Amino acid sequence: MEKRELVIIGAGPAGMSAAIYGRRSGLDVLVLEKTKTGGQINITDEIENYPGVAHATGPELGEMLHKHAMKFETEIRMVDDSKVELRGDKKIVVTHKGDETNEIEAEAIIVATGAHFRRLGCAGEAEHIGRGVSFCAVCDAAFCEDLEVAVVGGGNTAVEEGNYLTKFASKVYLIHRRDEFRADRAAIEQVLANPKMEPVYNTVVDEIQDREPEDDDDMRMLNLVLKNVKTGETSNLPVAMVFMFVGQTPDDGCVNGLVEAKKGGWIVTNDHMETSVEGIFAAGDVRDKYLRQVITAASDGAIAAMAASSYINEQVHLRSTLLEPEKVTAFFYSSIDPEQVKLSNAAEVKSKEKGIKTPIIDGYRNARMTEKLGLKDKLPALVELSKGEVKSVKSVSSEADINF
Repeated sequence: MEKRELVIIGAGPAGMSAAIYGRRSGLDVLVLEKTKTGGQINITDEIENYPGVAHATGPELGEMLHKHAMKFETEIRMVDDSKVELRGDKKIVVTHKGDETNEIEAEAIIVATGAHFRRLGCAGEAEHIGRGVSFCAVCDAAFCEDLEVAVVGGGNTAVEEGNYLTKFASKVYLIHRRDEFRADRAAIEQVLANPKMEPVYNTVVDEIQDREPEDDDDMRMLNLVLKNVKTGETSNLPVAMVFMFVGQTPDDGCVNGLVEAKKGGWIVTNDHMETSVEGIFAAGDVRDKYLRQVITAASDGAIAAMAASSYINEQVHLRSTLLEPEKVTAFFYSSIDPEQVKLSNAAEVKSKEKGIKTPIIDGYRNARMTEKLGLKDKLPALVELSKGEVKSVKSVSSEADINF
């Protein structure tokens, strides 16, 4: 079976950032991707809010990320799909490419698979994505200066993003299929009080069409064919852009049911991007997080890679000093308890005096290992192990108890 130190699933901004940081940390990195480097930014027409890049198309930024990662000789492998499995203490990534199946054992895994915006499914939508159809007000609001735009949706995101767009657009039509919005009351009141907002109730977008400007000053390039769901009547609405906010779904299939997730599948992590499963990290839009942007995805990737690097180094060290020897006695303590820290220092001194190599293990920092060995509530302690199996545990309350 193929073995790698760090496997990154997804080559979007989070995955590529993780790859760059991982390679610079000296890790053996493999990136798995099923489409194209850059991920979802490849459908973005213009990017102006990524620091240091004043302007670029999505594909251009994706190519920059690819070249940067290749500078460090990152291996990027195209696959049809990936699935993470746990087999005992081993983390296995099963990939498929055509009829070929491959299994990769990884020391650590970073899930950077992103998310996708739900689409309306109306005629003309797919053809206009990145060309008038947007899923991100923060990304594209600046292109709507003094123009009329439409927002589709009725939840908090649609209402809040619509309100945000009024800072740029001359008018924002808020199209909703029901006769009242589903957003919070405060957000709805704010929208209704905004003179730039015009609610369009009981209406769906039936089709998105190209539109020829009527004169040089007419920047409304799209025509939305609207349908009233109660009367069945259709009408036309010319706008410069239309923003879709009918929901977003995480691409969590590779770890679905394996790691802790919020409703909808958003993966729960801590500040180190660690998931509920040891050695599996998550970064970018697939996480349960406040803001989903290229810059926040890249930040997540960097953090995940450094956390994974630390985890891998610790695991390699723990295996060689603690789990693989035929017989070893280790001192376990908690670094957040001052008295235990003093005892750990005493244990280290006594170990050196007797010429014995004694692993000094911070049970707080290596909490998962401590729990796995059943030592969580037994610190500080001298622990005798054989091939990773605990043979005896001796509680330590003073320096007199430290005998090797």
